[in-house]
Amino acid sequence: MGSQQSLVGKVVLVTGASRGIGEAIARRFAMEGAAVAVTARTVEDGDHPLAGSINSTVRSIQEADGMAVAIAADLARAEDRERVVQTVRDELGTIDILVNNAAVTYFVPVADFNLHRYQLMFDVQVLGPFHLAQLVIPGMRAAGSGWILNISSPAAIHPKGPPYQQGGGGTVYGMCKAALERFTTGLASELYPDGIAVNVLSPTGLVVTPGVVHHQLDKRVPKERHEPVGFMAEAALVLCSGDPRELTGKITYSQALLAEVGVEPVELP
Repeated sequence: MGSQQSLVGKVVLVTGASRGIGEAIARRFAMEGAAVAVTARTVEDGDHPLAGSINSTVRSIQEADGMAVAIAADLARAEDRERVVQTVRDELGTIDILVNNAAVTYFVPVADFNLHRYQLMFDVQVLGPFHLAQLVIPGMRAAGSGWILNISSPAAIHPKGPPYQQGGGGTVYGMCKAALERFTTGLASELYPDGIAVNVLSPTGLVVTPGVVHHQLDKRVPKERHEPVGFMAEAALVLCSGDPRELTGKITYSQALLAEVGVEPVELP
């Protein structure tokens, strides 16, 4: 898969980094010397029913002697996306690595799905990554390198049947992730001449994040299929430090990727 590059001196933007997978990726990249900008709507603990915030993520990085800044934003809004990218440039420099992890998710059958919520999910999980990529591409092209990583899910895989098992209203979520994966491979082909890698990463199992617990998804998946969040953080690091000439256009899964490259997750401080 080619040599891994150091993240020292790199500037990283991680969306949806107040908790869960985004928080773990931000902390893991900071451990490797990157300056990390984290963004989400939740600024302080207590601002949201779920535990975690962008300020707590930044504090955990700073306590481990890392460099991080928090930028509050609603990524469903184009003006917020533009402001985030400009703020990162002003405070840290040109963005070398973009990790699109932010998500707003509702699990409701199609017949009952609210169209406003449908639009919100696509705005955050599909249009958001598309627009953020547009905003960072010029700087990456000027630098001659860059990495864009989109976080997906096994929900993008088509259901098998008939007969079908009764689902949990995940059709719209799966649509978002399938669109994100097709966007990833298409963008990878467009940016290959520029030395910019574009990949998509999903967990192999179920990462029991606060959001997963909130939706009670952990109760639907046997515990032996639960996956520590460190697998996603380590796999993200592999994809965002590899040679863009070789490691691009991949739709891959955390544990399979780590087994392929012979890497074990590192414990987060």
